[in-house]
Amino acid sequence: MITKDTIDDIFSAVRIEEIISEFVSLKKRGVNFVGLCPFHNEKTPSFTVSATKGIYKCFGCGKAGNAVNFLMEHEHFTYPEALRFLAKKYNIEIQEDKSDLAEKSDQNKKEPLFIVSDFAQKYFSDVLFNSEDGKAIGLSYFTERGFGEQTIRKFQLGYCPGKWDSFTLEALDKGYKLEYLKETGLTIEKDGKYFDRFRGRAMFPIHNLSGRVIGFGGRVLGSETQAAKYVNSPESEIYSKSNVLYGMYFARNSIIENKNCYLVEGYTDVISLHQAGIENVVASSGTSLTTEQIRLIHRYANTITILYDGDAAGIKASFRGIDMIFEEGLNVRLVLFPENEDPDSFTKKHRTSEVKKFIDDNVVNFITFKTLVLFEEAKSDPVKRAGFIKEIANTIALIPDGIVRSEYIKECAEKVKISEQILNQEINKIRRKKVFERKTDFPVAEEIEEEKIISERQTDFIENYEESQESNIIRLMLEYGHKELVFREKKEKEIIEHKINVAEYIINELLNDVEFENPLYKRIFEEFSTELKNNKILNQQHFIDHSDKEIKEQSINIILSSEKNRISENWKKHGIVINDEEKDLPRTIIQSIAVLKLKKILKLKEEALNRLKMAVNDEEILFYQNLCKKFDKAKQTIANSKELGRIIIK
Repeated sequence: MITKDTIDDIFSAVRIEEIISEFVSLKKRGVNFVGLCPFHNEKTPSFTVSATKGIYKCFGCGKAGNAVNFLMEHEHFTYPEALRFLAKKYNIEIQEDKSDLAEKSDQNKKEPLFIVSDFAQKYFSDVLFNSEDGKAIGLSYFTERGFGEQTIRKFQLGYCPGKWDSFTLEALDKGYKLEYLKETGLTIEKDGKYFDRFRGRAMFPIHNLSGRVIGFGGRVLGSETQAAKYVNSPESEIYSKSNVLYGMYFARNSIIENKNCYLVEGYTDVISLHQAGIENVVASSGTSLTTEQIRLIHRYANTITILYDGDAAGIKASFRGIDMIFEEGLNVRLVLFPENEDPDSFTKKHRTSEVKKFIDDNVVNFITFKTLVLFEEAKSDPVKRAGFIKEIANTIALIPDGIVRSEYIKECAEKVKISEQILNQEINKIRRKKVFERKTDFPVAEEIEEEKIISERQTDFIENYEESQESNIIRLMLEYGHKELVFREKKEKEIIEHKINVAEYIINELLNDVEFENPLYKRIFEEFSTELKNNKILNQQHFIDHSDKEIKEQSINIILSSEKNRISENWKKHGIVINDEEKDLPRTIIQSIAVLKLKKILKLKEEALNRLKMAVNDEEILFYQNLCKKFDKAKQTIANSKELGRIIIK
């Protein structure tokens, strides 16, 4: 087990925005960062990362936690694996309790599959560079494709020997279990015999977003004409081809930097472009593009540029799949390479500057390209022309952004010689139909700019939050619990000065007078109170790392929602002035306690009034009348903040 001191060192070193930005494209907004949530589908960012607090929170799906929680949730790491990942990133030496060294990380169901896959990659790479067959067949193939050693090692390419069971025998000899070799698809069982799935193939490891090998693609080499050209790993606990894009691990930082992702078809297209210095490129690996893959790209960029070979017929066949990209709210562009050329072959024949220039000179937006292709087919045939206009309208209707949609309407109407009004009417009809059928999540009203949506969402949240005084009290304890207040109390002719922490002050004021109605807030308050008896004041980190998931997520929700500075820029645009709460903290605390007590008293008075209406005799009537008077007197007393018991001076 990793020692507590090491864990503390890891948490001290971690910058959560650095960790999460490896998986999500983050933008600075106020004091925080925002991005599209990696845990659920969304078109408007609601995923917030607080660098100062070291936490994240999605206001859409509710996921929340710290850097370790993120890695456990997103990468399916165990707790020790997440700590080791962070320790490696920040060059922290891990110290372990010797008594627990025998504890194995493969208790996690997926970990054995990762371990076997990692061994396979190292084995295939070793064979490639250090065996006669590997050098003569595998390395020769990669060299002929123009890949240098640095590139081969970067992508961890390899070669699986041509014998039936070379890899399987080696893995078993090293102690790897057959069940995991079979589950990853590296070994196939048939008629009681075992053989290597990838025998005689050049190997292309497939990585997840944290760089771990999750599967392989193998290209046949040699004289086996009957064999499929490419074979991929089967689906497993760690590999789902619909959720993976080849090269994303190597490409994501460049995609974020360029705000654009090049999409190609094959492994060698990706590798050639990377070698040429064009790194914001991934491949669908010959499979049809899936919604999950599109959303993966959308985490890092809003634009996909598809690089095609010169087969226009193939592009036309992919029109329907490309429409999916628009439906997810991304911009789509494409580049057609010359006939009989693909990104791999073209890159090998030209310098990097020439490749970049060709792409820049030939890139077109997809809707323009689709319009021209279909328009050429329709020509003067009115029936085909009407069908083509409907198809274009269907594509434009998928675009969520109203401004972008209107620009495409204007451009397409001009190219096909049709009025904008008619095209717009057709598109609106399609969109209304889809809303009615609930086939998409199109908004009924016109879309609003992203920043306005975020501002309104956060403002609404804060308004609701301020209405809940229980939440407000817990917020003050989480935010300022350790902060020291100084108050003066007059006793006879002497003024005595006392010091007290915010958490202790709030507990003293509320413990015997108010019971929290929200069960989560009640548990948090009671936990503060219990620890205070042991002279311990809990801090934010205690609740951020809380073992109870509900308490952890609710605490993070409160902490992040309280950071008004993160939306103050948006508020300023609307002429709203935000006071610095911490400078006037004593007044805030007094008022918050007073309001909570008032709410409690008003509720009790309301109950007393209801009982008064149902009273059946004079004794009952008098009792509830006196009770209401007491509540009124208490209300007047609490309304005067000085009657809370102390005058806080700082």
